[in-house]
Amino acid sequence: MSDNPRSRRITEGVKRTPNRAMLRAVGFGDDDFSKPIVGVANTYSNLTPCNVGINELAEGAVEALHAAGAMPQVFGTITVSDGIAMGTEGMKYSLVSREVIADSIETVCSAQSMDGVLTFGGCDKNMPGAMMAIARLNIPGIFVYGGTIEPGHYEGRDLTIVSAFEAVGQFAAHRIEERELVEVEHRACPGPGACGGMFTANTMSGAIEAMGMSLPYSSTMSAVDHEKAESAVRSAEVLVEAIRRQRLPRSILTREAFENAIAVVMALGGSTNAVLHLPAIAHAADVELGLDDFERIRTRVPVLCDLKPSGRFVTADLHRSGGVPQVMKMLLEHGVLHGECPTITGQTIAEVLREIPPAPPPGQEVIRPWDDPVYPQGHLVILRGNLATEGAVAKVTGEKSPSITGPARVFESEEECLEAILAGRIRPGDVLVIRHEGPRGGPGMREMLAPTSALVGAGLGGSVGLITDGRFSGGTFGIVVGHVAPEAAVGGTIALVRDGDSIIIDAHRHLLQLDVGDEELARRRAAWRPPAPRYTRGVLAKYARLVSSAARGAVTDLDLA
Repeated sequence: MSDNPRSRRITEGVKRTPNRAMLRAVGFGDDDFSKPIVGVANTYSNLTPCNVGINELAEGAVEALHAAGAMPQVFGTITVSDGIAMGTEGMKYSLVSREVIADSIETVCSAQSMDGVLTFGGCDKNMPGAMMAIARLNIPGIFVYGGTIEPGHYEGRDLTIVSAFEAVGQFAAHRIEERELVEVEHRACPGPGACGGMFTANTMSGAIEAMGMSLPYSSTMSAVDHEKAESAVRSAEVLVEAIRRQRLPRSILTREAFENAIAVVMALGGSTNAVLHLPAIAHAADVELGLDDFERIRTRVPVLCDLKPSGRFVTADLHRSGGVPQVMKMLLEHGVLHGECPTITGQTIAEVLREIPPAPPPGQEVIRPWDDPVYPQGHLVILRGNLATEGAVAKVTGEKSPSITGPARVFESEEECLEAILAGRIRPGDVLVIRHEGPRGGPGMREMLAPTSALVGAGLGGSVGLITDGRFSGGTFGIVVGHVAPEAAVGGTIALVRDGDSIIIDAHRHLLQLDVGDEELARRRAAWRPPAPRYTRGVLAKYARLVSSAARGAVTDLDLA
């Protein structure tokens, strides 16, 4: 596709006359045809609190685009609620929605020859989907986050949606009464905004800010604060200037920019899903980014922020303590951030951070000093071994000893595993194996928040391991390993595990190993047969045929040439 749709429109000359006639019908006047046309990708929906406030932000941005001399054209794109779909068959559509969002934004902007695109997002897949589209299109673009939810409160503690999932496990283990379970459910989500901890939405909004594709401080603003509306307006103004200056996404989304994003994710204590989404965005931008890059950067970056799910604070607290810019300034001061990287504003990262102090403000505990971090190294560890020859991702926050060796308890689905946990059939020392939940086998790579939260709620979070070819919510913590690749559906070793086999999870040695002899594994592999597809028609069937390994970002256009 052309990198300059506006030039294409002008050179088409007379052929555009019917198109002008149709644009007049939607409000264009004679003077408007020389203005840049800006697509406004609006993910407003009232099916999730993450996106319910976005329409007002989009309307304010549209007014600002007009005032700045552009012609906005608004179109909708989808969202699904991960929190509502969690633990159900509907969760299989969550990761698929990332591709639908990216494809729909690309389709509209290319079909209508947009000069730039302003994208809005709230729920988890909105962010990577929008960024994949911006990278593919390579027309000036900017991302506007709908904002984080304020925490709920109950008996002196902050609540998030994960509190509700954990309460289910606590109730099943007879650790709380039904009255408390009901109170937590009623209070966990008090209004608009995306899940309040450093879960996937806030992780990815922070990563996008770190890459320079959204405005400073915008990634941690509350959805209900006036500054969020002001930031949306300012984003529109910056985009129009970027169109005039032709600041193209691929000049910003460099390898160094992705390294900055990884560093910030580590410092924030962010979600394992970043290891899935950042490679997918990099693929769209033609940047090589692999699992080894996460591991290399992890060893240089401490976890600086004490944030939920394993920490004490929520994202609104981070914002009040200096937000992502404060964290980035600390990384820059200690040589683990590329300050020369450009941003959509025209400034470099170093210029954006120039006035920010090098140390976190006194009197707060959310952002820790460099020499007193939450953890001395990053928390997202890449594991390999005969169970994950392509790699797997362990999240080691919240555990003093992120290692376990124990007997396998094999489950063919998330539902089977959750039933066993709630029925009290899991014992300390077990290593749960949930398979056939990968990108192709699920299909859709469901998040295992229900089982992991139930383990925590039952008091087993630190004594039971869990591995899966699926993935985890940003709200997950414990001795958990996801993204196991190759997945079971394509014959990965995870498909060969049997009940009672010894499994080693060792984050210190970067090891995920099935302790079964090579000859026995060879016999099992010779007897293995691929399972029949779970879906033969519709979007999940198409997705299963196209999707790549989780180690490659689970993209659907990897080897189409």
